[in-house]
Parts: sequence; C-alpha cells; structure tokens
Amino acid sequence: MTSTSIDTPLDTPRRSRRRTLLLAVLGAGALTAGLLGANAAVKRHDGGHRTNPVLQRNVDALTALGATGVQARLSGPDGLDVTAVGGVADTTSRQAVPANGYFRIASMTKAFVATVVLQLVADGKLSLDDTVESRLPGVVSGNGNDGRAITVRDLLQHRSGLHDDYPDYTSEEDFRKHRNDTVTPQQTVARAMAHQPDFKPGTNWNYDNTGYVLLGMMIERVTGHPWHQEVRERIVRPLGLDHTSRPGTDPTLPQPHAATYQRFQEGGPLVDVTEQVGAGTNGEAGLISTTADLDRFLQGLLGGRLLPPAQLALMQQTVPVGQDFEQLMPGARDGLGLFSRPLSCGGVYWGHEGGDSGWITATGVTADGRRAVTVSLSGVRIAGPEDVVRIAAAENKLVDDALCDAKDGGK
Repeated sequence: MTSTSIDTPLDTPRRSRRRTLLLAVLGAGALTAGLLGANAAVKRHDGGHRTNPVLQRNVDALTALGATGVQARLSGPDGLDVTAVGGVADTTSRQAVPANGYFRIASMTKAFVATVVLQLVADGKLSLDDTVESRLPGVVSGNGNDGRAITVRDLLQHRSGLHDDYPDYTSEEDFRKHRNDTVTPQQTVARAMAHQPDFKPGTNWNYDNTGYVLLGMMIERVTGHPWHQEVRERIVRPLGLDHTSRPGTDPTLPQPHAATYQRFQEGGPLVDVTEQVGAGTNGEAGLISTTADLDRFLQGLLGGRLLPPAQLALMQQTVPVGQDFEQLMPGARDGLGLFSRPLSCGGVYWGHEGGDSGWITATGVTADGRRAVTVSLSGVRIAGPEDVVRIAAAENKLVDDALCDAKDGGK
C-alpha cells in the first residue's frame, strides 16, 4: 500500500450513490441455527480447497438468486479453514470462481480505519470527545454544518448528521468516461458541505461515508501519514495480512480474481466494472483483500490483538441503526466501526459489510474472535427491492450458519 496522489477533480457532477440498501449493507445476519463446526465433514472441491456441504449449499443459494460469482470462507480454531465457491469468475470464460480471489472490500475498510482511530485513542493522540473543528479547523462549516458540534465518536458511529452526497456512476457511458477519475477527501467533504445537515449531531443515526473520509483526514493530521499507511503499519503487517492493500489509482486487481458486474438500469445488460479507480479511496472504502485476510483481521480484532480491552469495549458500545438497515440486518446495532448482530444460537457476532460497483461483502466474527466468516459476491442481477431483501436474507443465513455450531454455541 503506497501513498498515491489523488488530486484529479471530477469534471461532471453525479447523483448521490445508492443509499443504504445497496451501498453498505446487503450483509451478515441471523436467521437459522448453524451446522458448521470444526469437526464437520469436509470434501475436496474441484479447485483443490476444502469445503463443507452446508457452506456450499448457502453459496449455491446466493448464486441461484442472481450472484454472478460467490466465494466464502469459514475460519476457526483447531485448523478450521473451509471455503465454498459458486457461479463463474467471468461471463466469457465461465471459469470457476477462485476460492482465494482478491476483491474490493468497499465499506469493510471502515472497520480498519476505526481500529486505527481507537489505537490512536489508546495512545493518547486522539479522544472520542475531540471535535472535528479541533482536529480539522474550518473543514466542516457552512449551510448549518458545524465541526464544533461533531465529535470523533459521532463520525465513527454515523451520528454526525452530515448529509452524504456521494458520487456514483449514472450509466454505462458515465462509468466508461469516469471510472479512472480520482476524488480527493476535500472534494467529498465539499459535496457534503453543500447541503444542510440531516439532523443535529448525536441525536439520530444515518449511514455516512463522509464521516469516515473525515476520519481518514484526521488520522493523517495526527500522525503525519496517510490513513492507509497507518492501516498497513498498525494492522496489515502485525497480522500478516499479505493480501490486503490499497491500490490507489491503479484500476486493476491482483490475480487471481473474479470479474464483477453492474446493471445500470432495469432490464439493461450486465456491465463489467472490475477495472476502475472509483470514488471510494479515502478511508470510507479503498482496500482490496481476500476472504482469508478478512477472517484473520476480524479474529485478531475481537481476539484482542489490535486494541487494548478498554478501546475494544468502546468499539462495542452500540446504538440502534436506521430503518433501512434494520430491514436488511434485523437486530443490528452500530458500534464504532463494527455492527453487532444477534446469533440464532445465542449471543451476538460482530462484523461490517461492504458494497459498491458490483462487489458485495459480508463478514462476521464471534464475540471471542475464535470463528470468522467472509462472503464476497461479484456481480448481482438485482431487478428491484425484493431481490435486495432476498440476497440479504441469503447472506444472513450463510453467516449465521457458519458462526453457530452445536458444539460451542457460536460463542
């Protein structure tokens, strides 16, 4: 992950990015008791990886709902490491999806950024009660926006009230024209400042990418290094996440990877959107990874390897989410960079979701960090809101099945 210059402005305005139903949710949940344990029978898949019949069945269900490609991994104690794939890596060659493929993790990046922020809190370099104005003077102002009233905690927990005017591609032509554009943090914040706040800071909840862009700016102001460099030094290297990086302005992905697709209008064709720079590179998104690395990150985080107990406890102080999220993530509550979800077998799990330009990622880890699961979808043939709900429910089932085991209750 190297520092890159991202100063090229967008030359045309674009509408707001899809709201919560498609951007940051579509993920983990709790619907049925699980059947996957360390002692569950495994079989050798055609691709040479170990799989599990229940995990495979849940992946196949996602494929049947319209996912072009799916890969999932369950990691746990006693060497538990099983994967399942479904669909195709691309619609031309129709090769199998790689079980160890790279993908853009989109908003799952927020969990990494939040971990760095809480490490800085533990180091005494930041406080959750610091205001935006105290750390980024003059950045949040105008149209009723007041950085003096927004705290670091508000940004982490989507309670800042900032209006999220986030760029998106409006058509295939727009994508072809702008897919290699870069967006600076200042540009993203300026879009938000053109609007009045959605609510008074700390009084409500609304998923907000701009808040994490501000956190990325704050990390750089405090440390003197870009947010992704701090992620690399504080998380990626200590945990040995050798397949996690920030591509910056490089629109390509390392091999192996599946292609991903997006449908820009109802009934329109699936467009290959794999190669792009995209707007989300400034802390709200921007990382690429693999299922194995994301499992390891979550196990390290909840297992206490990244944060002292006091800061991990702060991360797990939650508030209710908005109605849109509740629809797709029943029982979800938002902490500081992680969501908690109830498990059907008792207790809760923790994770974050990501979704952008064809990629959809869902993750979950048990409260003790012992068992983690990641699922990545590459392209989804979504025709309407009902399809979104069905896909979310199928992902919910996969994560809950993976984390709920009869032997240890998933806890």
